[in-house]
Amino acid sequence: MAEQQQQQQQQQKEGKQRQGKRKITFYFDIVSPFAYIAYYIFKTSPVFNQVEITHVPVFLGGLMHATGNVAPMNVKNKGKWIERERKRFTTAFQIPFSATPIPNFPIFTLPMQRALTALSLSHPHKLDAAMDLIWQNFWATYNEPEKPENLRALLTTVLGSEVEAQDVMERAKSEQVKKLLTERTMRAFDEGAFGLPWFVATNAKGESEGFWGVDYIGRLCDHLEIERPVGKQWRAVL
Repeated sequence: MAEQQQQQQQQQKEGKQRQGKRKITFYFDIVSPFAYIAYYIFKTSPVFNQVEITHVPVFLGGLMHATGNVAPMNVKNKGKWIERERKRFTTAFQIPFSATPIPNFPIFTLPMQRALTALSLSHPHKLDAAMDLIWQNFWATYNEPEKPENLRALLTTVLGSEVEAQDVMERAKSEQVKKLLTERTMRAFDEGAFGLPWFVATNAKGESEGFWGVDYIGRLCDHLEIERPVGKQWRAVL
């Protein structure tokens, strides 16, 4: 009996070793408030420490064009609904968010998305820090990060070098980066995306599934087979 138990324990151990990592591919554009909210939730919720998250900058405008979709702000009543939902989520999860609307929203973010794409090539380990700082200066307190001089300053802070920041800005204008951003946007489309944030979650069994929006993070947890965090705010993302 003892030998049988040992064999079972060994089989369970080997089974766990064979299991792959839990992963999330997170497609985002700085312009999406719900992508920012999702990023903040992932960053501050300990349950996601066991998940490997890969951030992939894409261009929301290109994705909308590929799907034949229209901007939410151009749909009657949807803009007001989105603003109410945004306030509910940022309040529930205590996410820093400016009370003052961004002037002339939506902002054209293609240059920023290209810069982040360039950064992902030259300094991949700095991408998360750059996203964090740019989002702080876009949604938490709007400081016009889309302006070249401001974006360069933010990249300088992240990289600790004006020269390297300028190199990233120049590379963002290259055909290589432009093509890569388009390819990544179309990859998101091919994986089912029609809006942002879009997540492709892969559980330990290697099973992948796409999820759209903050309000599906609870189901994303179920697919990854990780325990949903408890708390009133999590009832909103069932």
